[in-house]
Amino acid sequence: MCEYKYKTVLLKLSGEALQGSQGFGLCPDTLENIAAQICEVANGGVRVGMVIGGGNIFRGQALAARGMNRVPGDHRGMLATVINARAMQDALERQGLATRVQSAISMYQISEPFIRRKAIRHLDKGRVVIFASGTGNPYFTTDTAAVLRASEIGAELILKATNVDGIYDRDPRNDPGAVLFSTLSYMGAIRERLQVMDTTAFSLAMENKIPLLVFNLFKDGNIKRALMGEQVGTMVMD
Repeated sequence: MCEYKYKTVLLKLSGEALQGSQGFGLCPDTLENIAAQICEVANGGVRVGMVIGGGNIFRGQALAARGMNRVPGDHRGMLATVINARAMQDALERQGLATRVQSAISMYQISEPFIRRKAIRHLDKGRVVIFASGTGNPYFTTDTAAVLRASEIGAELILKATNVDGIYDRDPRNDPGAVLFSTLSYMGAIRERLQVMDTTAFSLAMENKIPLLVFNLFKDGNIKRALMGEQVGTMVMD
């Protein structure tokens, strides 16, 4: 069994990470690949919580910019995260890993309500807990929800999954000369207005002293390497 440096972690996935190359919805092959990486570390003794965005299905902020009411738009976005959470739950359980979905909005027929003590108990039993519906409130992103849940379960690390190798000074997809940071401070990330997480999420992580690792999810084995303490992506911390 591998010796992992981090024993309790929160993995934050964007909804777009689940759509693969099809540009919308859910890609079964992508779900299977992500689930396999999670299963490897969870079966190795790491306690894993997850928060998944809903941007592959609905983006409330984009519609709000066109004049739609932000509050019901955010509510629809929360429902999209539940769809993604249940899809990830199915992918993980097909690989033999026990999971629970806990929602910040009550929907008893398809998920548990979020109860901190119950979530920690699930993690203690080796179950992956997927936290859905963001914080349950409009105007807060799933990035902020991820930091909030990480704080509540005592996570030692937040893993922020992306499709690039970490945080750059410029967008590497548009500028081949972009420089990859190996480490950053939270204040530096906020000051430079880096668009990795919103300011509320950065500030909450800084206040609770939880390091954040931004890494490329689509390089096989990156989750395992990161949790073993290898140099992967960009570490943001005090």
